[in-house]
Amino acid sequence: MSITYEGTLKKVSRAAFGTASVMLMILSLGLIFYGVFNLLFTLLTSWHEGRDALLLAISYVVIAIAVFDVAKYFMEEEVIQSRVKVSPLEARLSLTKFITTIIIAVFIEGLVAVFEVSREHIQQIFYPIGLLVTATIVVLSLAVYQRISVDTENQESRAVIRSK
Repeated sequence: MSITYEGTLKKVSRAAFGTASVMLMILSLGLIFYGVFNLLFTLLTSWHEGRDALLLAISYVVIAIAVFDVAKYFMEEEVIQSRVKVSPLEARLSLTKFITTIIIAVFIEGLVAVFEVSREHIQQIFYPIGLLVTATIVVLSLAVYQRISVDTENQESRAVIRSK
């Protein structure tokens, strides 16, 4: 049995993505636990600072979920399936799911940042606004991508039907 360069490269790539995915999952879970423990510690020492700790814990959890979803995406797409998408529909659905998770995380982070900044540091409001504007642009870009992809898929379907 001959081992090809391409086969070896594919195995190394799968191992790298698998290792990175597991590490990201562990780190994201660690971030969730850190946020919760930090919140509990803060509430036990100073009830007054609980609001800020709560917002920080929400930020940690949102970021952790986004990181976990990225790791899951890599695991599913690069390690478990490890194949070329068989159709544009599968590729579009997979990418849409991935981007949607990122969009949700950015929107939530932007909203949390608005609450944090608006209370004491209103001059720093441009960062949360920038996050919200960026998330909105990504949503609009995703909509354009969806529209173009669906139109292309429909044209390809009609061409296949005509060729039969």
